[in-house]
Amino acid sequence: MRGLPPSLGPVRLVAVDGHAGSGKSTFAGRLAHALGGAPVLHLDDIACHERLFSWTDRLMTQVIEPLARGESAHYTPYDWRTRAFGAPRPLPAAPVVLIEGVGAGRRALRPHLARLLWMELPREESWSRGRRRDGAEQREFWDGWVAAERAHFAGDPSRPHADLLVLQGPEGYEVLPGPATAPEAGQDVTLGDGPSRMW
Repeated sequence: MRGLPPSLGPVRLVAVDGHAGSGKSTFAGRLAHALGGAPVLHLDDIACHERLFSWTDRLMTQVIEPLARGESAHYTPYDWRTRAFGAPRPLPAAPVVLIEGVGAGRRALRPHLARLLWMELPREESWSRGRRRDGAEQREFWDGWVAAERAHFAGDPSRPHADLLVLQGPEGYEVLPGPATAPEAGQDVTLGDGPSRMW
């Protein structure tokens, strides 16, 4: 990732997309650690109840435009319990910045990405995992979320544009070429030999 050409000012912006509950946050955290502490922007901090997927303008203004100028971004994270935006939080213009969340590979963002990764887990399985994670108190929210996510990906699918597909296994991750890339002869991107290894 660090060897890629910059895609947004001096930044290599790498997106991790997939269905809700597919393991994006966990994978992005492990990838950030493997990259020596790369900053991670969680799209849960950009979205809100009233705008589950209509947050592109906020992201562009608060994050994309400053990073493109080589400046640190400052975004106002949303608190899903109090339903209010908090104090600005910095996001430095690091060599690699990760953005994770449903819709991270949307059409408006793809021109700014160095790579798009897709968590390869079927949506029904992902949603079941997410519902178990969030518990009964979020049942009503999840009913609305599933409909909104279906509508989003129907109009703006990310997976067909993914450079890499990420499959979570019992001992780490398997990374395969995505639909947007054709595997080269002899290419081997499926690495990892234990729970602490991803590549």
